[in-house]
Formats: sequence, structure tokens, C-alpha cells
Amino acid sequence: MRPESPKHVSSRSSRKWNTEGILLPESLTAGECPVDLASIFGNAHPVEVEIGTGKGTFLLARAEARPEVNFLGIEWARQYCLYAADRFRRHGLTNVRMIRADAARFFRNCVPAESLLRVHVYFPDPWPKRRHHRRRLIQPGFIEHVRRTLRLGGELLIVTDHLDYFQHIHRVLEEATTLLSVPFPVMADRTGELVGSNFERKYIAEGRAFYSLACLRWA
Repeated sequence: MRPESPKHVSSRSSRKWNTEGILLPESLTAGECPVDLASIFGNAHPVEVEIGTGKGTFLLARAEARPEVNFLGIEWARQYCLYAADRFRRHGLTNVRMIRADAARFFRNCVPAESLLRVHVYFPDPWPKRRHHRRRLIQPGFIEHVRRTLRLGGELLIVTDHLDYFQHIHRVLEEATTLLSVPFPVMADRTGELVGSNFERKYIAEGRAFYSLACLRWA
């Protein structure tokens, strides 16, 4: 997810975040061994991952609605990672964990094969300048690691408001022959929303167009 301005959480920045039971240690990303997801959550329920959790609006609603599923949020911005972890704790959620990590590296080194039910990527930073395109998250190598970590029938869901990035993502996914394009499932409870994230609500108010893609691992 693209970064937000720090002013959005500044009113809470002076308090001590309480992330107990939610925030995972960054040392989990230090090695190149897959993490034990069942150990992290204390059960073997299906796992969904959101990349770029931000303030956690999507993941909060999703985890509250599906207590039988475990949710792992990945966020690189420390301030938002702490904010979201504290928010999930205050809501008493036991099926959510947060980790501060680089998503591409985390998927490459730490996520076990065929361990995920869904991967959510909503409004990733489009890096619009051509010289920065290599920094975009959605690249062939990353998609291969997502495919590896999805169980058969698992889904990758992506939403962006940036047409050029959408076209780039579409080309990358077309080359992933073991991922089948499927209709995008509605992830939000509110009418007119796809996922119910902070960015989506902001962009709906601004009248922006959204572009969504959903792929299912079939082989």
C-alpha cells in the first residue's frame, strides 16, 4: 500500500502502543526459513495475508467477520504497523497478527508453500515514474512466490486506482499460467465498496475509478 501522511495518526503518536499478542518480532524475517503459521496463531485455521495493512481498516472488518480464519498483516511503515496492531488488540481480535516486513522478501524467504487461502493487495504504491517501475511490488518474481504460497484454489486479489499500474499487473498475471482469472469477490459489507479500506473510501469520495483483478491457483 502506498504511504499515508503521518498526520493521520499524529493524534495518537504520543501514546505508548500496546501491541501485545498481535505484533510479531521482526527477527522472524531475519533468516531464510519458513515461519510456522500454526504456531504463530495457535491453531491450524486457514490463513489470509494482507500486504500493506496501513491503519488496518480492511483487516479489522475482515477478521471480525471471519473468526474461523487467521489473518496476517504485513506493513513496512513502522508507525502504521504499530497503530494497526494496537487497534486489533483493542478490538479483542485473536485471529490477527501483524509483522513489519518487506513483503517481497517475506514471501520469498518466510511463507511456507501452499499455506495461504488468500493474498490481498489493495492500492499498492504505483511508483508512477518510469525510472521507479522496478520498485513496484507486482513483478513476475513476486507473483511466482505468491503462487507457490497459495494452496490449490487459493486466490490473489488486487485493487488499484492507477491505470498504468493496472495494465502492468494485468500483463504480469497473464504470464502466470498456473493462475486463473476469476471474478473479484466482494470483500466489504458496505454497498458500493469492493474491500472497504481507507484508501478505497477516500478515493470513492474523490470519484476515482478502481481496477481490480482476482486470480485463483489451479495448478
